[in-house]
Amino acid sequence: MSLNILILGANGFIGNSLIENILNKTEWNITALDLASHQIETYLNHPRLNFKQGNMLEEKAWIEDQIKNNDVALPLAAIATPATYVNDPLRIFELDFEANLAIVRLCVKHQTRVIFPSTSEVYGMCPDQIFDEESSNLVTGPIHKERWIYSCSKQMMDRIIFAYGARNQLNYTLFRPFNWMGPRLDNILNPKPGSSRVLTQFIGNILRGENIHLVDGGNNQRSFTDIDDGISALIKIIENKDHCANQKIFNIGNPDNILSIRQLAELLVSMIKTYPKYKELAEKTKLINISGKEYFGEGYQDIPHRVPSIKRAKEFLDWRPIVDTKTSIKKTLDYHLT
Repeated sequence: MSLNILILGANGFIGNSLIENILNKTEWNITALDLASHQIETYLNHPRLNFKQGNMLEEKAWIEDQIKNNDVALPLAAIATPATYVNDPLRIFELDFEANLAIVRLCVKHQTRVIFPSTSEVYGMCPDQIFDEESSNLVTGPIHKERWIYSCSKQMMDRIIFAYGARNQLNYTLFRPFNWMGPRLDNILNPKPGSSRVLTQFIGNILRGENIHLVDGGNNQRSFTDIDDGISALIKIIENKDHCANQKIFNIGNPDNILSIRQLAELLVSMIKTYPKYKELAEKTKLINISGKEYFGEGYQDIPHRVPSIKRAKEFLDWRPIVDTKTSIKKTLDYHLT
């Protein structure tokens, strides 16, 4: 099956891994856009990749033309770091909501299928032990806790996309990544606290000889998902065999890979000690408890646990995650440290 796919945010963590998999494992054609291209440099001359370097906020005419001429659009561009939610919430709203709303409306206009990245954060502080796409309530905090602007922006996009689909104006699939991790997640050399997601933030702390700060003791739990598992689900969603993904929402996570943030930090320190060049740095690393207010600011509020139900992905996509957390971390460390 030949498909023409538009990927916005091609150089990001999901985008670059998706491009690698599509070009190596399918016959699909890709048109892509991003501000930078260093993560996909290997593929820039590939005959089935047409990459344009540019800002999606400035390339509106080009984007509309590509949406019109491609079968599927994946608007992956977003800001997904909690420090930005708190420190620059309007930037989150402008990109994650306003810019992506324009993309979705173009998909409606040109009847192009959209595969949209929602987020596990839409569930917020839902009290359910396992988050279900169909039945779990989406619970966020008070307005002055600005960290929720990301969750609310994504949730509103979900609701708009669903509303278009329910009125037969849009063919869509929504997918909700649960803490995807692996090589090329973030820049581990960025020293700014909160500028990376938790795995790469902690690796960077250790390599810079810094202590690891555990927000509110690091007791909050997450379900970590290897990028290869996530991308395998996304490939199935794009392929859409027998229309299995049409008008559906999928949690894409690994409910078996549950760790507290403290356990993740302890595991990282232990594993980095096995790399001789970095052993001494890991041995010197201390885990320091810090309040969310002190680390992120007044607008922060955290979530005690985040565990997905993946029964719908199993049923409709015939997908199951297979990579355990330790294997995923080892892949990431080998990429950065060897």
